[in-house]
Amino acid sequence: MSVTILVAEMDGMVSKGQIPQAVDKFFADDAVTHDFDGTITTGKTAMAEKMAGFLGAIQTVNGITLHQSLVSGNVSMSEYTFDFDMKDGSKILWHEIIRREWKDGKVIDEQYFTK
Repeated sequence: MSVTILVAEMDGMVSKGQIPQAVDKFFADDAVTHDFDGTITTGKTAMAEKMAGFLGAIQTVNGITLHQSLVSGNVSMSEYTFDFDMKDGSKILWHEIIRREWKDGKVIDEQYFTK
């Protein structure tokens, strides 16, 4: 399956808030993620645990907007705005670009850039 099709499917899931399911379906077992604050997560299991903790802290999803995505070879970039009210009373409004490197139909490296 082409990276373009995989990206469209993954972005569709993320846009619907199905982030844990997207990680489960599209991440390689040894995938690495790089957060904008320098945190590195290694492995699909660790990423799933991190996402479960983060999503569990969300009170209200106000919106997840996919603005655009592009693919060049085995690299994709997807631009989102995430708008969440958190259980601790804080608000998250991220304009984020997610860069993914793909191999054999799976994400092997994902990096997040925010404004």
